[in-house]
Amino acid sequence: MEKRGWLTILLIFGGLFVALVALSLVLAASLGDGGLGFGGEKIGVVEIKGPITSSKETREDLRKFRRDDSIKGIVVRVNSPGGAVAPSQELFHALQETKKEKPLAVSMGSTAASGGYYIACGADQIFANAGTITGSIGVITQFFNVQKLLDKANVEVNTVTSGKYKNAGSPFEEFTEDQREYFGDLVNDIYGQFVDDVAESRKLERSKVEKFADGRIFTGRRAAELEFIDEVGTFSDTVDWVKNEAGLKGEPKLAYPPKDGMGFLSRAVEGVSDTVSNELKSSQTPLLEYRFLQP
Repeated sequence: MEKRGWLTILLIFGGLFVALVALSLVLAASLGDGGLGFGGEKIGVVEIKGPITSSKETREDLRKFRRDDSIKGIVVRVNSPGGAVAPSQELFHALQETKKEKPLAVSMGSTAASGGYYIACGADQIFANAGTITGSIGVITQFFNVQKLLDKANVEVNTVTSGKYKNAGSPFEEFTEDQREYFGDLVNDIYGQFVDDVAESRKLERSKVEKFADGRIFTGRRAAELEFIDEVGTFSDTVDWVKNEAGLKGEPKLAYPPKDGMGFLSRAVEGVSDTVSNELKSSQTPLLEYRFLQP
């Protein structure tokens, strides 16, 4: 009886284990398909949220959707005040590459400013809500100086460099007019790249872009009037546009990039690594950003 009892228990728990594994597979498949069933033609949705510090994850999501034959079009949902220059440029180019293969539109959330707007310009079509905050075309870098504080504390910092600009912007030394001019040239170069890409992608005269590219922000409605976006519309309107461009009939299925447990863990580790790396870089190199300073 004792052996039979243990055998019964093992069978019960074994059956439960098999059922849980099967359920996990079903849930994973459903999530990979946007939670809306298996197979069929779908619209991929990629979300860009918060400050832009890295482009790796989003570029990988776009690459997977490009290679997936069941994904017939893509909506990129941008809700970001912008961020680092290089990742913003990389995502702008990633959208440009993706739209060559499949219809791609951007849906702006509450904020898609500076680097967030830059990225959006890579799409076929840009939608924003009437009250979306966008624009903020410009570059910003900031320096702080603690020299006077160190003087009061009777602390001296000695620095040895290989050239006069190697330590430019140091918080421990005076920010000179020479350094201000040096960084001004750097900011203007990066700013010019922003303006060039907006003018070319939006098919606008550069002079028109420059007129409004002074860091000012727009509502979605104003941005549409100025042709910095295409239409005032919601996320659903953006989905409908992509559906029509892709020639899909009926209510489209939405597919989000799968976020399994291991993927989440690896991305979390990468996120911590990126944060540490960025902090180390920022302590050594002035941070230049396409970023809207939210109040």
